[in-house]
Amino acid sequence: MEKRKVTIIGGGVLGSQIALITAFHGYDVTIWLRSEGSIGRTQPKLDLYSEAMLRDLEAAKAMVGHPDPKTEYPRAMITDLNGLTVEKIDELKAQAKQRFAENLHFELDMATAVKDAYIVIETMSENPQAKIGVYEQMRDLLNEDTILCTNTSTYLPSMFAEYTGKPEKYLSLHFANTIWKNNTAEVMRHAGTSDAAFNEVVTFAKSIGMIALKLNKEQPGYLLNSLLIPLLDAAQSLWARGIADPIDIDKAWIYGTGAPKGPFGIMDIVGFETVYNIVSMHPDAQKEGTVKNIVAKLFKEKIDKGETGINSGIGFYDYRK
Repeated sequence: MEKRKVTIIGGGVLGSQIALITAFHGYDVTIWLRSEGSIGRTQPKLDLYSEAMLRDLEAAKAMVGHPDPKTEYPRAMITDLNGLTVEKIDELKAQAKQRFAENLHFELDMATAVKDAYIVIETMSENPQAKIGVYEQMRDLLNEDTILCTNTSTYLPSMFAEYTGKPEKYLSLHFANTIWKNNTAEVMRHAGTSDAAFNEVVTFAKSIGMIALKLNKEQPGYLLNSLLIPLLDAAQSLWARGIADPIDIDKAWIYGTGAPKGPFGIMDIVGFETVYNIVSMHPDAQKEGTVKNIVAKLFKEKIDKGETGINSGIGFYDYRK
Protein backbone atom coordinates (compact mmCIF):
# COMPACT_ATOMS: atom_id res chain seq x y z
CA MET A 1 0.00 0.00 0.00
CA GLU A 2 1.31 3.46 -0.88
CA LYS A 3 2.50 5.51 2.11
CA ARG A 4 0.47 8.59 2.92
CA LYS A 5 2.42 11.80 2.59
CA VAL A 6 2.85 14.24 5.47
CA THR A 7 4.64 17.54 4.95
CA ILE A 8 6.36 19.40 7.78
CA ILE A 9 6.88 23.12 7.18
CA GLY A 10 10.10 24.02 9.01
CA GLY A 11 12.90 21.98 10.54
CA GLY A 12 13.29 23.42 14.02
CA VAL A 13 13.27 21.53 17.31
CA LEU A 14 9.64 20.41 17.14
CA GLY A 15 9.53 20.20 13.34
CA SER A 16 12.41 17.72 13.37
CA GLN A 17 10.86 15.63 16.14
CA ILE A 18 7.44 15.55 14.45
CA ALA A 19 9.08 14.49 11.19
CA LEU A 20 10.96 11.63 12.87
CA ILE A 21 8.05 10.18 14.82
CA THR A 22 5.76 10.46 11.78
CA ALA A 23 8.36 8.67 9.61
CA PHE A 24 8.78 6.00 12.31
CA HIS A 25 5.07 5.22 12.07
CA GLY A 26 5.24 4.60 8.33
CA TYR A 27 4.30 7.91 6.71
CA ASP A 28 6.27 9.40 3.83
CA VAL A 29 7.56 12.66 5.32
CA THR A 30 8.73 15.72 3.42
CA ILE A 31 10.37 18.56 5.35
CA TRP A 32 10.04 21.87 3.51
CA LEU A 33 12.89 24.32 4.14
CA ARG A 34 13.69 27.74 2.72
CA SER A 35 17.29 27.16 1.64
CA GLU A 36 20.26 24.83 1.43
CA GLY A 37 21.53 26.52 4.58
CA SER A 38 18.36 25.45 6.37
CA ILE A 39 19.10 21.84 5.46
CA GLY A 40 22.54 22.23 7.05
CA ARG A 41 20.88 23.42 10.26
CA THR A 42 18.12 20.79 10.28
CA GLN A 43 20.14 17.63 9.59
CA PRO A 44 22.07 17.86 12.90
CA LYS A 45 18.75 18.11 14.76
CA LEU A 46 17.46 15.00 13.00
CA ASP A 47 20.69 13.19 13.88
CA LEU A 48 20.51 14.32 17.51
CA TYR A 49 16.88 13.34 18.05
CA SER A 50 17.06 10.07 16.12
CA GLU A 51 20.02 9.02 18.27
CA ALA A 52 18.10 9.98 21.42
CA MET A 53 15.08 7.95 20.30
CA LEU A 54 17.23 4.88 19.63
CA ARG A 55 19.03 5.35 22.95
CA ASP A 56 15.72 5.52 24.82
CA LEU A 57 14.50 2.39 23.08
CA GLU A 58 17.64 0.58 24.22
CA ALA A 59 17.16 1.83 27.79
CA ALA A 60 13.59 0.50 27.76
CA LYS A 61 14.99 -3.04 27.81
CA ALA A 62 15.31 -2.56 31.57
CA MET A 63 11.49 -2.64 31.70
CA VAL A 64 11.23 -6.13 30.20
CA GLY A 65 9.65 -8.47 32.75
CA HIS A 66 8.38 -5.65 34.97
CA PRO A 67 6.92 -2.91 32.77
CA ASP A 68 5.77 0.16 34.67
CA PRO A 69 3.59 2.61 32.72
CA LYS A 70 4.65 5.38 35.13
CA THR A 71 8.30 5.00 34.15
CA GLU A 72 9.61 7.37 31.49
CA TYR A 73 10.11 5.47 28.23
CA PRO A 74 9.52 6.20 24.51
CA ARG A 75 5.74 5.86 24.69
CA ALA A 76 5.18 6.99 21.12
CA MET A 77 7.42 4.16 19.88
CA ILE A 78 6.53 1.38 22.34
CA THR A 79 2.77 1.68 22.09
CA ASP A 80 1.95 -1.58 23.91
CA LEU A 81 3.75 -2.85 27.02
CA ASN A 82 1.98 -6.20 26.96
CA GLY A 83 4.39 -8.95 25.96
CA LEU A 84 7.32 -6.53 25.73
CA THR A 85 10.56 -8.40 25.03
CA VAL A 86 14.17 -7.52 24.27
CA GLU A 87 13.62 -8.94 20.79
CA LYS A 88 10.60 -6.69 20.23
CA ILE A 89 12.63 -3.63 21.22
CA ASP A 90 15.41 -4.67 18.84
CA GLU A 91 12.78 -4.92 16.08
CA LEU A 92 11.57 -1.41 16.89
CA LYS A 93 15.16 -0.10 16.75
CA ALA A 94 15.69 -1.74 13.36
CA GLN A 95 12.36 -0.31 12.17
CA ALA A 96 13.36 3.17 13.35
CA LYS A 97 16.71 3.08 11.54
CA GLN A 98 15.13 1.84 8.32
CA ARG A 99 12.24 4.28 8.32
CA PHE A 100 14.36 7.29 9.27
CA ALA A 101 16.53 6.46 6.25
CA GLU A 102 13.71 5.72 3.80
CA ASN A 103 10.80 7.95 4.82
CA LEU A 104 12.41 11.37 5.39
CA HIS A 105 13.06 13.85 2.58
CA PHE A 106 14.05 17.51 2.27
CA GLU A 107 12.40 19.80 -0.28
CA LEU A 108 13.07 23.46 -1.07
CA ASP A 109 10.30 23.90 -3.64
CA MET A 110 6.99 24.61 -1.90
CA ALA A 111 4.78 23.25 -4.70
CA THR A 112 6.63 19.92 -4.71
CA ALA A 113 6.69 19.77 -0.92
CA VAL A 114 2.91 20.04 -0.42
CA LYS A 115 1.75 18.25 -3.58
CA ASP A 116 -0.59 15.36 -2.70
CA ALA A 117 0.00 15.76 1.04
CA TYR A 118 -2.54 14.15 3.36
CA ILE A 119 -1.65 16.55 6.17
CA VAL A 120 0.64 19.60 6.25
CA ILE A 121 1.98 20.67 9.66
CA GLU A 122 3.37 24.20 9.95
CA THR A 123 6.12 24.51 12.60
CA MET A 124 7.60 27.91 11.75
CA SER A 125 8.97 30.27 14.41
CA GLU A 126 6.46 32.18 16.52
CA ASN A 127 6.32 35.18 14.21
CA PRO A 128 2.81 35.98 12.95
CA GLN A 129 3.95 37.66 9.73
CA ALA A 130 6.25 34.74 8.89
CA LYS A 131 3.38 32.30 9.37
CA ILE A 132 1.03 34.40 7.25
CA GLY A 133 3.66 34.60 4.52
CA VAL A 134 4.02 30.82 4.43
CA TYR A 135 0.25 30.29 4.36
CA GLU A 136 -0.16 32.73 1.50
CA GLN A 137 2.69 31.01 -0.34
CA MET A 138 1.10 27.56 -0.08
CA ARG A 139 -2.64 28.32 -0.16
CA ASP A 140 -3.05 27.84 -3.94
CA LEU A 141 -0.74 24.82 -4.00
CA LEU A 142 -2.57 22.58 -1.53
CA ASN A 143 -4.80 19.77 -2.71
CA GLU A 144 -8.49 20.33 -1.99
CA ASP A 145 -8.59 17.53 0.60
CA THR A 146 -5.29 18.37 2.35
CA ILE A 147 -5.64 19.26 6.04
CA LEU A 148 -3.43 22.09 7.30
CA CYS A 149 -2.28 22.20 10.94
CA THR A 150 -0.19 24.61 12.97
CA ASN A 151 2.02 23.59 15.89
CA THR A 152 1.99 27.12 17.35
CA SER A 153 2.12 27.28 21.13
CA THR A 154 1.60 31.04 21.30
CA TYR A 155 -1.18 31.96 18.88
CA LEU A 156 -4.75 30.83 18.19
CA PRO A 157 -5.64 29.26 14.83
CA SER A 158 -8.41 31.80 14.27
CA MET A 159 -5.68 34.46 13.85
CA PHE A 160 -4.49 32.79 10.65
CA ALA A 161 -7.49 30.84 9.29
CA GLU A 162 -8.44 33.43 6.65
CA TYR A 163 -4.92 33.39 5.15
CA THR A 164 -4.88 29.63 4.56
CA GLY A 165 -7.53 29.50 1.84
CA LYS A 166 -9.15 26.55 3.61
CA PRO A 167 -10.25 27.65 7.11
CA GLU A 168 -12.57 24.65 7.45
CA LYS A 169 -9.55 22.32 7.11
CA TYR A 170 -7.24 24.34 9.36
CA LEU A 171 -6.60 23.79 13.08
CA SER A 172 -3.89 23.45 15.73
CA LEU A 173 -1.93 20.28 16.41
CA HIS A 174 0.38 21.05 19.32
CA PHE A 175 3.10 18.68 20.52
CA ALA A 176 5.21 18.67 23.68
CA ASN A 177 9.01 18.61 23.49
CA THR A 178 10.70 15.16 23.40
CA ILE A 179 7.67 14.00 21.45
CA TRP A 180 8.70 10.32 21.50
CA LYS A 181 8.41 10.25 25.33
CA ASN A 182 6.03 13.09 26.21
CA ASN A 183 3.55 11.89 23.63
CA THR A 184 0.64 14.28 23.93
CA ALA A 185 -0.92 15.95 20.92
CA GLU A 186 -3.36 18.75 21.66
CA VAL A 187 -5.85 19.06 18.82
CA MET A 188 -7.55 22.45 18.94
CA ARG A 189 -10.17 23.66 16.50
CA HIS A 190 -11.29 27.20 15.78
CA ALA A 191 -14.92 28.14 15.21
CA GLY A 192 -14.67 27.46 11.47
CA THR A 193 -12.94 24.06 11.63
CA SER A 194 -15.10 21.27 10.23
CA ASP A 195 -15.94 18.24 12.36
CA ALA A 196 -14.45 16.02 9.65
CA ALA A 197 -11.06 17.76 9.72
CA PHE A 198 -11.00 17.84 13.52
CA ASN A 199 -11.77 14.13 13.81
CA GLU A 200 -9.27 13.24 11.07
CA VAL A 201 -6.44 15.03 12.88
CA VAL A 202 -7.36 13.23 16.13
CA THR A 203 -7.10 9.94 14.21
CA PHE A 204 -3.76 10.96 12.68
CA ALA A 205 -2.34 11.92 16.08
CA LYS A 206 -3.24 8.51 17.48
CA SER A 207 -1.69 6.81 14.44
CA ILE A 208 1.74 8.29 15.27
CA GLY A 209 1.68 7.09 18.86
CA MET A 210 0.22 10.21 20.46
CA ILE A 211 -2.34 10.58 23.21
CA ALA A 212 -4.78 12.86 21.40
CA LEU A 213 -6.21 15.59 23.64
CA LYS A 214 -9.27 17.24 22.10
CA LEU A 215 -9.94 20.97 22.62
CA ASN A 216 -13.40 21.84 21.40
CA LYS A 217 -12.80 25.58 21.77
CA GLU A 218 -9.78 27.84 21.40
CA GLN A 219 -7.77 28.30 24.57
CA PRO A 220 -4.49 30.23 24.86
CA GLY A 221 -1.93 27.81 26.25
CA TYR A 222 -4.03 24.79 25.29
CA LEU A 223 -4.47 22.31 28.17
CA LEU A 224 -0.89 21.61 29.27
CA ASN A 225 0.39 25.18 29.46
CA SER A 226 -2.88 26.41 30.98
CA LEU A 227 -2.11 24.07 33.88
CA LEU A 228 1.68 24.35 33.87
CA ILE A 229 2.28 28.12 33.67
CA PRO A 230 0.46 28.94 36.94
CA LEU A 231 2.56 26.26 38.69
CA LEU A 232 5.83 27.71 37.34
CA ASP A 233 4.72 31.25 38.20
CA ALA A 234 3.93 30.23 41.79
CA ALA A 235 7.30 28.47 42.17
CA GLN A 236 9.19 31.48 40.78
CA SER A 237 7.36 33.77 43.19
CA LEU A 238 8.25 31.61 46.21
CA TRP A 239 11.90 31.65 45.11
CA ALA A 240 12.07 35.37 44.29
CA ARG A 241 10.50 36.37 47.62
CA GLY A 242 12.98 34.22 49.55
CA ILE A 243 10.31 31.90 50.95
CA ALA A 244 12.33 28.77 50.15
CA ASP A 245 15.07 27.58 47.83
CA PRO A 246 14.23 25.85 44.51
CA ILE A 247 15.11 22.36 45.73
CA ASP A 248 12.77 22.49 48.72
CA ILE A 249 10.02 23.99 46.56
CA ASP A 250 10.45 21.07 44.17
CA LYS A 251 10.39 18.58 47.04
CA ALA A 252 7.09 20.03 48.25
CA TRP A 253 5.56 19.37 44.84
CA ILE A 254 7.22 15.97 44.18
CA TYR A 255 6.56 14.37 47.56
CA GLY A 256 3.25 16.08 48.11
CA THR A 257 1.71 15.03 44.78
CA GLY A 258 3.78 12.08 43.54
CA ALA A 259 4.88 14.03 40.47
CA PRO A 260 8.20 12.88 38.92
CA LYS A 261 9.59 16.43 38.73
CA GLY A 262 9.05 19.72 40.46
CA PRO A 263 8.58 23.10 38.77
CA PHE A 264 12.30 23.96 38.83
CA GLY A 265 13.20 20.56 37.38
CA ILE A 266 10.70 21.31 34.61
CA MET A 267 12.31 24.71 34.00
CA ASP A 268 15.69 22.98 33.67
CA ILE A 269 14.20 21.01 30.77
CA VAL A 270 12.50 24.01 29.18
CA GLY A 271 15.77 25.98 29.29
CA PHE A 272 16.45 29.25 31.08
CA GLU A 273 16.67 31.35 27.92
CA THR A 274 13.06 30.44 27.11
CA VAL A 275 11.92 30.99 30.69
CA TYR A 276 13.76 34.33 30.85
CA ASN A 277 12.20 35.50 27.57
CA ILE A 278 8.70 34.62 28.77
CA VAL A 279 9.20 36.35 32.14
CA SER A 280 10.75 39.43 30.47
CA MET A 281 7.65 39.92 28.30
CA HIS A 282 5.51 40.50 31.39
CA PRO A 283 4.92 44.25 31.96
CA ASP A 284 5.94 43.98 35.62
CA ALA A 285 9.38 42.64 34.64
CA GLN A 286 10.47 46.20 33.85
CA LYS A 287 9.26 47.59 37.19
CA GLU A 288 12.08 47.59 39.72
CA GLY A 289 11.40 45.52 42.81
CA THR A 290 8.41 43.56 41.52
CA VAL A 291 8.40 39.76 41.74
CA LYS A 292 8.66 39.45 37.94
CA ASN A 293 11.58 41.88 37.91
CA ILE A 294 13.41 39.86 40.57
CA VAL A 295 12.68 36.57 38.76
CA ALA A 296 14.05 37.98 35.50
CA LYS A 297 17.23 39.13 37.23
CA LEU A 298 17.72 35.75 38.92
CA PHE A 299 17.45 33.90 35.60
CA LYS A 300 19.72 36.44 33.89
CA GLU A 301 22.39 35.80 36.52
CA LYS A 302 22.25 32.07 35.85
CA ILE A 303 22.34 32.52 32.08
CA ASP A 304 25.36 34.83 32.37
CA LYS A 305 27.15 32.09 34.33
CA GLY A 306 26.42 29.57 31.59
CA GLU A 307 23.84 27.78 33.68
CA THR A 308 20.92 27.42 31.30
CA GLY A 309 19.35 24.12 32.32
CA ILE A 310 19.79 20.52 31.34
CA ASN A 311 21.27 21.32 27.91
CA SER A 312 24.25 23.10 29.52
CA GLY A 313 24.69 20.37 32.14
CA ILE A 314 23.66 22.56 35.03
CA GLY A 315 20.57 24.51 35.99
CA PHE A 316 18.85 24.20 39.33
CA TYR A 317 20.26 20.67 39.30
CA ASP A 318 23.69 19.41 38.24
CA TYR A 319 23.44 16.95 35.31
CA ARG A 320 27.19 16.62 34.73
CA LYS A 321 27.64 13.63 37.02
